[in-house]
Amino acid sequence: MADAPGDALETRHERYEQLIAAAQKRTAIKVAVAHPCDQSSMRGVSEAMRLHLIEPILVGPIERMRQAAEQVGLDIGGVELVDAEHSHAAAEKAVELVRAGKAEALMKGSLHTDELMAAVVSKTGGIRTERRISHCFIMDVPGHPDPLIITDAAVNIAPDLDAKVDIIQNAIDLAHAMGADEVRVAILSAMETVTTKVPSTIEAAALCKMAERGQITGAILDGPLALDNAISPEAAAIKKIASPVAGRANILVVPDLEAGNMLAKSLSFLAKADAAGIVLGARVPVILTSRADSLISRLASCAVAVMVAAASRKAAAVSIR
Repeated sequence: MADAPGDALETRHERYEQLIAAAQKRTAIKVAVAHPCDQSSMRGVSEAMRLHLIEPILVGPIERMRQAAEQVGLDIGGVELVDAEHSHAAAEKAVELVRAGKAEALMKGSLHTDELMAAVVSKTGGIRTERRISHCFIMDVPGHPDPLIITDAAVNIAPDLDAKVDIIQNAIDLAHAMGADEVRVAILSAMETVTTKVPSTIEAAALCKMAERGQITGAILDGPLALDNAISPEAAAIKKIASPVAGRANILVVPDLEAGNMLAKSLSFLAKADAAGIVLGARVPVILTSRADSLISRLASCAVAVMVAAASRKAAAVSIR
């Protein structure tokens, strides 16, 4: 039987609360926060500190950061402050802290996403790796049993096949870091049949074959799948699609940024979902929040970064052995 509206409201934020609780069992991470000069970004820092998710290094105009901290009742007497004249400088200095090994994550404050990402991807002072940088939304959808990872809806505008390999691998690694028992990836299109008339269906089929050949690892892939066939067991059954992914996907890979942005915002504004955001593929996770994000979304983004950093430390320890 379908959930009644009240049932969905009662379980709202449940997935995020579980995620935050899991992150609290790990070590708090040092986070360089770029230009936290308004109440919303500083409130997120304050609450993430209170929950022992992060140990912030605040980077920006010191007097403005102090004023923002006062406005939310945060005592920053024991917090490391790095002076930066303006938002561009704050982004660059925050990235420098990562390069120097002083921070395990970056966090966006009250500056434009483009400013922070320009510093991240800079050819001279950035923190790129061989992996393509991509963004993941972790959606907490009322009435849906698991968090949904949607990628990429914020960084790569029209990714080609090679870029999508990295985009998918980033999302798979994220799902494992978050503790997913089985990662099921749906490559979305407008239909579930392969046709030359819709290029995204061809790419979906190629990506699935690449996974079979070990070019993408750590998950089960299927596609092309329409959205209903990806997340609704009933829709998949009606279409007679038999696969371990159909109807049970926990990662949704969109054809391009426009489709992903529309999907994420539709879930947020029509289904009342919360959207945590993180950028992967750089040396450290980048906590990417919006001014419109709720406090719970900001905290969930911090929790995800904690779990990604913990997974990176574990992988590094294994490689040393």
